[in-house]
Amino acid sequence: MAKRKNRGRRHPLASAALLILGLAAVGGGYTVVSEAADASAPAPATSQLTAEDGQRLYMANCATCHGVEAVGTKNGPTLIGVGAASVNFQVMTGRMPLAFQGPQADQRNPQFTQEQSDAMGEYIQTLGAGPDKPDEEWLDTSATGVDIANGAELFRINCAMCHNVAGAGGALTEGKFAPNLHDIDGAHIYEAMLTGPQNMPVFNDNNISPEEKRDVIAYLHYLDESPSVGGWDLGSLGPVSEGLFIWTLGLGSIVALTVWLTSRPN
Repeated sequence: MAKRKNRGRRHPLASAALLILGLAAVGGGYTVVSEAADASAPAPATSQLTAEDGQRLYMANCATCHGVEAVGTKNGPTLIGVGAASVNFQVMTGRMPLAFQGPQADQRNPQFTQEQSDAMGEYIQTLGAGPDKPDEEWLDTSATGVDIANGAELFRINCAMCHNVAGAGGALTEGKFAPNLHDIDGAHIYEAMLTGPQNMPVFNDNNISPEEKRDVIAYLHYLDESPSVGGWDLGSLGPVSEGLFIWTLGLGSIVALTVWLTSRPN
């Protein structure tokens, strides 16, 4: 009888193994479903998409959070008057559709083509006029009259307190953050200034003119192409990383010296 009972007794690790297998199955299933949803969400990619196509894309992918009439719900703000610039920024940086509810949407690979984003922007523009996408004229940083030094000054005055003077980003309150601005498309930089996404203030053309916005874009692209003149940039996070590096190096040197001295014979 004792042998039979021992044979029927479950191994102590069996429950943990079943739990791990269950979590792996749920995670794998979620990944498959998410990829299938991403693949099926957009409509056919074509340069002939219209505002009606944009409306259909909106209804299929955005109305759940922003409402059928785009007036907003408890899960998403109203889109009336945000304009095509806001749509293009949010969609083409992959922030929308939102991956999950959290303090802030993070940048991801876009789920839509540029034509589909333009069609949705055209539809949103019909609901209430708002800022439109920037003209190519204001994105050409090689044009005559572009002033990188002026862009650097404007950036330090208006943006560096959140994004860091080197555009490396930084932490904000309540789990929010100012994103890294390296290797960002010029149109998205312009649209962010124009629309003020998430925690960012709005810099309309009365605050910062289109010419000045172009100067800021030129400065950020200059940072992308230019190495750190001070040597190792340590992530360009300023005194925090620099102080930690010096403290770690200095303390490590003292410990190493102490170990070396005590290991020598008397």
